[in-house]
Amino acid sequence: MNTIDPTLFGPDGMPFSRSTNSKDYQHLPRPVAAMSKQYAAGAHTPMHNHVRAQLLYATQGVMRVATEHGVWILPPRRALLIPVGVQHELHTLNDLSMRTLYIEAQAAAVFGTDCKVLEVSTLLRELILALLTEPLEYTLGGRGDWLARLILSELAAAETVPIAIPWPRDRRLLAVCSAIMAAPGSRRSIDEWAYDAGASARTLIRLFPKETGMHYRQWLQQVHLADAFCRLNRGESVGAIASALGYASPSAFSAMFRRILGRTPQHYLAEWRSEN
Repeated sequence: MNTIDPTLFGPDGMPFSRSTNSKDYQHLPRPVAAMSKQYAAGAHTPMHNHVRAQLLYATQGVMRVATEHGVWILPPRRALLIPVGVQHELHTLNDLSMRTLYIEAQAAAVFGTDCKVLEVSTLLRELILALLTEPLEYTLGGRGDWLARLILSELAAAETVPIAIPWPRDRRLLAVCSAIMAAPGSRRSIDEWAYDAGASARTLIRLFPKETGMHYRQWLQQVHLADAFCRLNRGESVGAIASALGYASPSAFSAMFRRILGRTPQHYLAEWRSEN
């Protein structure tokens, strides 16, 4: 039975029904379909996949998305593009307003076969919201069709964000990575993590590049960046974030942030504050 989101309205201001069941979006005769859905904090969608590519995006709230190969933490202004057929699961870290796109396989082929995090520009955000006011089977050549084409163009031009947390399979490293993800600001050393996992620090240091493609410090920095983006989105100061993540000073944290992302955390903080 379909679940209906009652909050959506057409251009005339009258409400219309739109399913929140993802299965209803997979075989529509349109290249892009938009769905809106609300999630409560702590909600979990187990592993699944789609015959379409999916853009996971939330206008409010933070989600954690996991695949067999990686984990992504997504605040507003960040979206995850998931290729056709990729198994993934979703956890909501607080109340979440989802705005997601399902993109027909042929149209999505240009985006590649890897998951990627995208910057959601103001234009892309408004295009997604506008498509939600159109019928699911919008008129070809009409407003909905043009919105869909613009969305595909914006997605192709969107800036990618090099934040991904590769996920291991080795049970010892998996235990350590799960514990670090649960407490990204922990001051524990690799030796202490190793002791809890029943392994030596040398073994863990060897396993990190083998299992994740990253050295321990690089992997840890990805966790810190993901957590920092969530904190920046909440309006926390750079000093508070640096302290929470165990950096000696705000400048040390900012240097790491800029080295990897090419911009300072102050840049993102100012940008988000200007929009609120």
